[in-house]
Amino acid sequence: MKLPNNLAFAIASVFATAVTVTAATNAAEAVCSGTNTFAVGDFVEYTGGWSRASGRVFRLKAASGTTFTLEGLDTTDTNLFPAGAGIGSVRKVTTWVPIVGVTAADVSGGEGKTVEVQLLDSDTPVMLPDGFSATSVVLTIGDDKTLPHHAALKAISDGVKLTCLRAVMPGGDTLLYAGYCSFQESPSLQKGNVMAVKATFSLQNKPVRY
Repeated sequence: MKLPNNLAFAIASVFATAVTVTAATNAAEAVCSGTNTFAVGDFVEYTGGWSRASGRVFRLKAASGTTFTLEGLDTTDTNLFPAGAGIGSVRKVTTWVPIVGVTAADVSGGEGKTVEVQLLDSDTPVMLPDGFSATSVVLTIGDDKTLPHHAALKAISDGVKLTCLRAVMPGGDTLLYAGYCSFQESPSLQKGNVMAVKATFSLQNKPVRY
């Protein structure tokens, strides 16, 4: 077990021009084809025909001038990842802006949903899985508009731009939350408490963990 101490947050403020994915394999870790200048360890946002992967940010495990591997994206199940449907595009994160002074990080949603089904030949209904609820992450941040993250969060929020929140946890594990950011730059004003602003991230798909 670990305590959530010394978490390092950062926001993706700049993405490179999108690279077209001309093919993607069904494999334990998907290999995409596309002319690129990526390097191992880069983070890219994938948009394409695989709905379970689209709108998520992945780390690259391998890269050459014509292919790159999305670390941890298991696409072997062709029912979930139809063969040939992985074409699309990726955008590399080129700038991460550290978010400092975070006093709380609250994750909500992401729980499994169920549907109760009443069978005609039984007096006991059954529960069937029905996906997951939408996920959001709310950061409470000590107010200081002179810090770089303040302007970055404001620009992303005002522009209604897709972005990614990265959290590096104790021990090196990394969480990637891709979605939209809503930034409330008017600080809380409670006597005896630190003034703080809030950034809410509305995820467009499941988070990615490394």
